[in-house]
Amino acid sequence: MLLERFRAAKRDELAALRALEARGALPAPLAGSRPSFTAALTAPGREPLAVIAEYKRASPSRGVICEDLEVEDVAAAYHAAGAAALSILTEQAHFHGSLDYLARAAAPALYTGPRPPLLRKDFLCDPLQVRATAATPAAALLLIVRLTPDVALLRGLRELAESCGLEAVVEVFDATDLRLARESGARLIQVNARDLETLCVNRQVCLELIHAFPPQAGEVWIAASGLSRPEHLRAAADAGYTAALVGGALMEGGKPGAALRALLAPHVLPAPGASGQGGEACL
Repeated sequence: MLLERFRAAKRDELAALRALEARGALPAPLAGSRPSFTAALTAPGREPLAVIAEYKRASPSRGVICEDLEVEDVAAAYHAAGAAALSILTEQAHFHGSLDYLARAAAPALYTGPRPPLLRKDFLCDPLQVRATAATPAAALLLIVRLTPDVALLRGLRELAESCGLEAVVEVFDATDLRLARESGARLIQVNARDLETLCVNRQVCLELIHAFPPQAGEVWIAASGLSRPEHLRAAADAGYTAALVGGALMEGGKPGAALRALLAPHVLPAPGASGQGGEACL
């Protein structure tokens, strides 16, 4: 299973963190406040919904996407183009990421006004990874239900993150995952439309899940994977999503800022034959 490959790729990282912990050398949590991830997604004026724009150099489904752009340049371009928040891939083996990208993307000189909140997107399943994230400028981190299907562990990781000033985005793929996420107390719920075995995307999965189990009070829902056209965002917004996470579709052309502007362009009609209500693709 793909998630087991991701888990295996984190063994060296976890071993290094345990060694640091044994020496009392884990980095201290970042001092000061962090921008609110939830507030950024729910702020008024984001049409059709808030976009979390992702810095993503490679992926298992696409291979190398774009390695010529530095994280600083992409972060600044996304912010100028209207991103509500930024997702930074930090996983190294499969996505060519780095934990250092978070600090680089948080440089104040990149932004006019307050900097956008950063999401650490990685495969996190251990409290030491949460503590390591707390030493970075991230405002939120990703927890994947299928990577941590034990509700007590999932709740513990979320609560540890929140005690460190971080928010937790909890990712689900189906109704079973959603039940576990809700049992764990998750409030930021991300629905991934990508099948983990085939790596194919079916946007209808996102729409069907939110129709069947509408957001409860206090929940903010994020649609992820396969959102590459304005009509995809509109369909997600109409279904009840507050935000969408978009990565490969923005990075692959080498002009992520321009790609985000095009995606957010208002009043764009669907292309002939395009469907904003579903659709499958292997991306």
